[in-house]
This record gives sequence, C-alpha cells and structure tokens, in this order.
Amino acid sequence: MSQQKQKEVRVTARVSAKVRETLQEAAELSGSTLNQFVVQAALKEAQKILEEQRVIELSNADADRIFELLENPPKASEKLKAAFEKHAIFFRENH
Repeated sequence: MSQQKQKEVRVTARVSAKVRETLQEAAELSGSTLNQFVVQAALKEAQKILEEQRVIELSNADADRIFELLENPPKASEKLKAAFEKHAIFFRENH
C-alpha cells in the first residue's frame, strides 16, 4: 500500500516591516525558520482557541451538581412535557 503525501497549501500574510523583524528575531532565537516559527505559533494559538471552545471547566461543586442530576434527574414538569411534544411535532412535519 503506497502512502500518499499530504497535500500542502500556501498561507500568506502581509505584515509591516516591524512585525516581520520581530517574527524573524524570535524565529532565529528559537532555532527555526521564519516560516516554521509563524506556522507553529499560529497552530499553537489555533489549538488553544479550539480547546477553549471544546472544554467546559466546572468547579467541583458544579460538577457534583451535574453528576447528581444525571444520576437522579428531576421529574419532567408539564412545561417540559409540552416542549418535548412541540419538538416531536415540529420534526415530524419538517423532516
């Protein structure tokens, strides 16, 4: 089975000379090329942002409350039952 090389695409950005100088200096200090440095920095920031959107942090008390509700859910109120019925009707009619 042959391995296909992952297709690479170009990403470009226009920056001021001052920004380029700063990035170049940081790249040199880290022992990488400007391109490697920019890609790694952008990737690190992208991963941080994605992680922040995917992870919900709770206090111990909040986590305990959620686990308690999952293990012992409250009985459905009449409003909740009505909402479930509206939801079911909507999806029967529209899907």
